[in-house]
Amino acid sequence: MPDNFGVIVLIAIAIIAVIYLITRIKIVPQAYVYIIERLGTFSSAKGTGVVFLLPFVDRIAQKVSIKERVVDFRPQSVITKDNVSMQIDTVVFFQVTNAKQYTYGVERPMSAIENLTATTLRNIIGGMELDATLTSRDNINTTITSILDEATDRWGIKVLKVELKNILPPREIQDAMERQMKAERERREKILQAEGEKKSQILVAEGEKESKILRAEADKQAAILRAEAEKQALILNADAVREKKRLEAEGEAQAIELVQKALADAIVKLNEANPNDQVIALKSLEAFQKAADGKATKIIIPSEIQSFAGLAASLKGVLSDSAEGASKAAK
Repeated sequence: MPDNFGVIVLIAIAIIAVIYLITRIKIVPQAYVYIIERLGTFSSAKGTGVVFLLPFVDRIAQKVSIKERVVDFRPQSVITKDNVSMQIDTVVFFQVTNAKQYTYGVERPMSAIENLTATTLRNIIGGMELDATLTSRDNINTTITSILDEATDRWGIKVLKVELKNILPPREIQDAMERQMKAERERREKILQAEGEKKSQILVAEGEKESKILRAEADKQAAILRAEAEKQALILNADAVREKKRLEAEGEAQAIELVQKALADAIVKLNEANPNDQVIALKSLEAFQKAADGKATKIIIPSEIQSFAGLAASLKGVLSDSAEGASKAAK
């Protein structure tokens, strides 16, 4: 019995030893780093894979995640340059780049980052006025990120981004800002209305201008057409008068030509008849009679006509005396 008991004990010890040795084999998952200490001193930082720990010597001091992490810190009280107190809460995006420094660099890294963020934020906001604080989030984020990244580098932490999540001014400041925003909206509305009225008046004025221009153009065209019509009428009238005068002149010329031809024919016939002196004198007297019927105030009588006139008067007297004697004899 004692021999069997000893064998059982040895077997039990062997099983316990095997189990213990198996427990000393560790598997490091993806995106993690195990910090191994040997006899209380840093030994190594093991990445993804199988790790064997020496029994009673090695231990896992820290399991460090190297994934990007997000920490939402509670609101911090800050005061602006113009003495306005407000609450600002921040969100920090960071990643562990050195597991050893992260493990041994600082006690409670999250608390350290939170306090560092708060003090940096107070320093930045303290140099800015309220309006600049509300409108310069990107600049504030960039500045805080740069300062935190530089400060946490010795802790094996890489600060990727810092965002201001909320900026909460006091209630009275919020009321004033709301009134200001309302006034600004009303001002913009009035400006838009004024711009609309201005554009409307400009369009109306331009329409009236175009209308006047078109009316002036129409009046101008009408005046030009009237002038052209009057010009054409005057030209046609002048052409008609000129044509009339031409025709009258041609008629007068033809009449004169006919008269001259008639006179020439009369002279030719007279020459052919070989008239005596009495006939010539009689024709001269007829011509003189026609001249005397004119409007001339002075008439020069040729000597031949004068003698012929005296002869005609004597002949008229003789004929008159003869006529009187005949009448008396008849009685």
